[in-house]
Amino acid sequence: MDIVFNCPHCGLSLEVDQDAAGQQFDCPTCQKPVTVPTAAAVLLKTAPVGTAVLPESPRDEKRMAVPASQKPGGSLIQKPNKSLELAAKESKPGMRVKTLRHSDFKEAGKDKFDEVVSDFLNKIGDQAIVSITPIQCSYLDAGTQKLLPDFGVLVIYRG
Repeated sequence: MDIVFNCPHCGLSLEVDQDAAGQQFDCPTCQKPVTVPTAAAVLLKTAPVGTAVLPESPRDEKRMAVPASQKPGGSLIQKPNKSLELAAKESKPGMRVKTLRHSDFKEAGKDKFDEVVSDFLNKIGDQAIVSITPIQCSYLDAGTQKLLPDFGVLVIYRG
């Protein structure tokens, strides 16, 4: 018969073989010491008042090993990785890459690509520029659902 009980520190539901009654181990979640209660103590604690507690019929024995670890448990919920843009801003100055596509700067029939590229290059300064490379690419036009050719520049700079 298995003994099912909760960790008194964190409330984790634990199930161990009845042979482990009275033994002490560290909770796999909170790493605090837990003593396995006897099967009778668990049954008396969970049985409603006025009911008779009868032993269970024999069944297949389940052997469950309680993991023992010397290091503290890690968090089960991990923080998401920082966005590349945020990581670039927080990191030490180094090499950076910026891609500017022509199609991203066409607004209401006006072509602002040259202005945006010039403003970006002026912002980072001549000394920081390592290379400027023209690129050719394509994009999906939302209106016509066709793949249209495009161009832009790839700027590598120290930032």
